[in-house]
Amino acid sequence: MRVTKRTNIAMRVMMYCAANTGRLVTKHEIAKRCNASENHLAQVINQLAQLGFLHTQRGRNGGLELSRPATDIVIGDIFRALEAPVPLAECFADVDNTCPLTDACRLRTALTDAANAFYETLDPITLDALVCDNFELIDIMAPNRKCPTATADMLAKA
Repeated sequence: MRVTKRTNIAMRVMMYCAANTGRLVTKHEIAKRCNASENHLAQVINQLAQLGFLHTQRGRNGGLELSRPATDIVIGDIFRALEAPVPLAECFADVDNTCPLTDACRLRTALTDAANAFYETLDPITLDALVCDNFELIDIMAPNRKCPTATADMLAKA
């Protein structure tokens, strides 16, 4: 399985926002830090906002931020939302399927099981687990900023 460029960029956006919690970030600063075009970022940000992962604010002081705490964002959910619509093989496509084996092929079932296993592997991982205490990532995404640990966040909520 190969992750699409859209999902790759989406994860960069999500990690950038998680590393910069507490403030609105701009598409321009994400593009600069994450080596992505602003046009492609705009499409990905729009999709992430529609899916409920990001909150966006237009205007002079606008920007974007996570729609909920990073501890509540499951990586498997992001991948499912972005990758599931992309067919794994021709036989998964509704319109472009010309494979004469579709009705008899057992590979389709095996591929479905493999994709589900892939997503299930990502389900225990939260966005917080990817970002917090990852000092090398924080140094790239938010220099001079400290990320609280998940434990500190949980204690503050109690």
